[in-house]
Amino acid sequence: MARSTDAPALRWLVYPARVIAIRAAVRTDASLLLAYVGKKSEFDRATGVFTGVVGTTCEKIEATLFDEPRFAHALVAEDAAGPRGFALYYFRYSSFAGQPSLWLDDLYVDADARGSGVGAALLARLVERAHGHGCTHLAWTAAVANPRGIAFYEREGAVIVSRDDKQVTFRLPL
Repeated sequence: MARSTDAPALRWLVYPARVIAIRAAVRTDASLLLAYVGKKSEFDRATGVFTGVVGTTCEKIEATLFDEPRFAHALVAEDAAGPRGFALYYFRYSSFAGQPSLWLDDLYVDADARGSGVGAALLARLVERAHGHGCTHLAWTAAVANPRGIAFYEREGAVIVSRDDKQVTFRLPL
């Protein structure tokens, strides 16, 4: 698998019959990230949790994820077949704790790669990122209409901190 010279070192995880590389997204991934935002929006539409219009563009992704200041970060999961998923996240800060936490905004795995370790590999890399920045925890929400996703997060050790008729909020203490 070719690696761009500006891409950070890859982390390789081995799952049954699949080697998954998790890497930080780079500027040249903007169109790939836009495609994944589109796939995530279609998934969310199918579950009834998103009815809006995707307003981002490659230019907006480049400006907000790769120019300074960086407002968010993205990871890309790849295997021998190519890109398989992504995660979009950013750091928050608590004045009471005096430490940051990591907020996972989007995690999406291609339908044919679900259940094969791609999501777990992305989540593991997020835990590493959070540890590396001294975060207190990871947090995110999942749609109630996504029971498979909720079950996945619970298997990965996440704790439900709140739930309403539309979403579940998870926390993964570090």
